[in-house]
Amino acid sequence: MGHTYARIFIHCIFSTKNREPTLLPERRVPLGNYLGGIAKSEGFHLIEAAGAADHLHLLILLPANYPLAQAVQKLKGGSSRWMGPNFAWQQGYGAFSVSPSQVPAVRRYIRNQEPHHRKRDFAQEFLSLLRHCGVEFDERYVLG
Repeated sequence: MGHTYARIFIHCIFSTKNREPTLLPERRVPLGNYLGGIAKSEGFHLIEAAGAADHLHLLILLPANYPLAQAVQKLKGGSSRWMGPNFAWQQGYGAFSVSPSQVPAVRRYIRNQEPHHRKRDFAQEFLSLLRHCGVEFDERYVLG
């Protein structure tokens, strides 16, 4: 095969430092737009971004030659500076592959973070995703 063909969708989640509620509602849409600009300048695509006061969900589409860890580092580093000197992201992240057929469902899930978190907090959501995806973890350390 003479070319590389790939569609690598990733649902990525990261929280604010110490899960402090520092993502104010009025900053979330501009933050998503800013993250989209970072992604575009780096050569990948941000398809969806939304979150709650203490965490952010992203759906990204990576080219075959772009490492996930580098994409997350660029997104977190650039957005942390944009948010201001008193803002920081928690170290680490969650990343889950998404089948192309599931992209619409994941987009809806990300868009509906506000109502979703009236019933379930970040810790419950994140641990549930880890279990659902079969990720091994030690509950004592997973949330920092």
